[in-house]
Amino acid sequence: MDRRLTDTLLFLSLCLIWGSSFILIKVGLRDLDAYQLASVRILSAGLVLLPAGWRGFHSVPRAKRGLVALSGLLGTFIPAYLFCIAETRIDSSLAGILNALTPLFTLAIGALLFGQPTAWRTWAGVAAGFAGLTLLILAGTGPVRLDNLAHASLVLLATLCYGLNVNMVNHHLKGIASLDIAAVAFSLLVGPALLVLWGTGFFSATPWDRDRLASTGAGALLGIVGTALASILFYRLLKSAGPIMASMVTYGIPFVAIFWGGLAGEGIGTMQVLGLMVILGGVYLAHDRPEMR
Repeated sequence: MDRRLTDTLLFLSLCLIWGSSFILIKVGLRDLDAYQLASVRILSAGLVLLPAGWRGFHSVPRAKRGLVALSGLLGTFIPAYLFCIAETRIDSSLAGILNALTPLFTLAIGALLFGQPTAWRTWAGVAAGFAGLTLLILAGTGPVRLDNLAHASLVLLATLCYGLNVNMVNHHLKGIASLDIAAVAFSLLVGPALLVLWGTGFFSATPWDRDRLASTGAGALLGIVGTALASILFYRLLKSAGPIMASMVTYGIPFVAIFWGGLAGEGIGTMQVLGLMVILGGVYLAHDRPEMR
């Protein structure tokens, strides 16, 4: 399959999976607290990848194992809790929109801390994406209200973690298979997630009614599909298309998040659609093409 087509399919799949994560977080928070939901998500991802994690641990060079563990913390563990806490006070659509700031952090961190050369076309693409994000924020008062700046800032902190992780993986873990990175990182997080669940009384809570089962199921789905599978796809896209294109996935996420918000009764207008078009134009501009190097 053509590399450009493969990258595009990976990009669209990640937009759909991660764009749907924010509404699943809202479902999970109906009967679980933020710490329990995030822990169920991490635990589910870790258990699914545990068999591969054992094999992957021996495949990862000893000198790189600490970086793989750090990647799990920056790319999954910390952001999972930050997003769940944030969505106790802000809309799921707003969380998805703010998440689109990840490429800006990725670009800035890459240039300032990793010496990443950045072409004008890439800067133009990110600027266009940010302009589309601004249009989404200005589009009405429904899904994009800033009701609580403190909780909204938690999403920004999560995007900063993502930006650091993307650059670290791109510069220091390129030679390690995507599945090995994800499997080892998430396997190492099983223990901490279990500790949090035990400390919050998750296992002693009774009764397990339909609402609690639905919330736990949403957390498990987030872990298996939105974390385990999506992380493997993301690392593959990162290695194939580069850090900027990979991080630009977060520009497609708001549209998916707003789509789910529309199904839930939130308004979607012309400005949201226009914002999406501008965002996709930014993705096209920022894509690192071999012929332009």
